[in-house]
Amino acid sequence: MPISLMENQRVQAFSNQVIQKGAVGDDVIELQSRLQYIGFYKGKIDGVFGWGTYWALRNFQNEFGLPIDGLAGAKTKEKLTKASKYDQQFVKNQMKSGNKFTHYGGVDQSKQSAPSPKAPANKAPATKPAPPQAAPKKPTAANTPAGFSQNDIRLMANAVHGESRGEPYIGQVAVAAVILNRVNSASFPSTVSGVIFEPGAFTAVADGQIWLTPNETAKKAVIDAINGWDPTGEALYYFNPDTATSGWIWGRPQIKRIGQHIFCK
Repeated sequence: MPISLMENQRVQAFSNQVIQKGAVGDDVIELQSRLQYIGFYKGKIDGVFGWGTYWALRNFQNEFGLPIDGLAGAKTKEKLTKASKYDQQFVKNQMKSGNKFTHYGGVDQSKQSAPSPKAPANKAPATKPAPPQAAPKKPTAANTPAGFSQNDIRLMANAVHGESRGEPYIGQVAVAAVILNRVNSASFPSTVSGVIFEPGAFTAVADGQIWLTPNETAKKAVIDAINGWDPTGEALYYFNPDTATSGWIWGRPQIKRIGQHIFCK
């Protein structure tokens, strides 16, 4: 059989159904595997479409210019099959061997692994499998709402509202994501309040707009960012090119523009 035909059959393994949160089965296994192959999904490949799969899919859709709805429809599946590879037999064998298969793609298959069963006490342990190698890095976040206090969420909503209430929704999520990226960076304070109130960090703090009452959109944007949506590509800074007066900010490596803001490293 020609190689091209074999490859075509392999990438067409998805069924025609729209895959969405709560789904289970082979389609979800393939979805998780393909997302993991290109570095978006970091969790267990188990065939259960939970929150981890949902946010990984949304990050993929954002990066590949697709509608960001967390649904694996025809266009999303088509784009995903072009961007990734899926060896169904290999993945399922790994799942059966450990049922906690958490690394697929990016390296030779001998280095992609599931945990090996523990050796009996009276036998020598099996040869230790090669450690998983990092998949190609893609923007994603591991924070969950449980990792933040209500005060953190409220303060972030105040900052998002004060900084970006005139921006499109994705732009408000982006501002929240920058705050979280700073919290996770060694170059900034390690708390939400420390990041927001760092001297000179945010205009809304300087001009008092931080204390405006945030609307529900700002609160929702914060929750989306905490749950893993980072439209910025891991940006640490942003600025409005029409109003920026600092020459320093123009020298930062730019990632993308969202609404009126340019986001950069």
